[in-house]
Amino acid sequence: MKKFKINSLDHVAIRVKDLEVSAAWYEEVFGFTRNQFKEWGAFPIFMLAGKTAIALFPANENDQGINPKSQNVKIDHFAFNVTRENFELARKNYEMLGIKYEIQNHHYFESIYVNDPDEHTVELTTILVNEKEFYSDY
Repeated sequence: MKKFKINSLDHVAIRVKDLEVSAAWYEEVFGFTRNQFKEWGAFPIFMLAGKTAIALFPANENDQGINPKSQNVKIDHFAFNVTRENFELARKNYEMLGIKYEIQNHHYFESIYVNDPDEHTVELTTILVNEKEFYSDY
């Protein structure tokens, strides 16, 4: 059986407390464009950056089984790949917007982390090593 390969991240679906607040945040902070398709109804709000997307769905805040600090089933974080130049522009943008961030060196990559309005961790990552050698299968 022939194996298939994934090209890139397509979208991440997340549950949020306020669709409007989250849509505005992703527009302002990351430059996503907001899309709502009549065929889908009021949600998801599909936030696009090129071919990468975040699908925003309303959270059920009355669900007592949800523990935002839990390490059980949930989105831990999601990451978008950026160039080194865009990594630095993002850091400057976070500072201008007053957004707290954390930078971590992961040897092969350097990452900058922020939290969205619902405390989802969003990572921007940039490669530090030779990309062709690291992704040798491609």
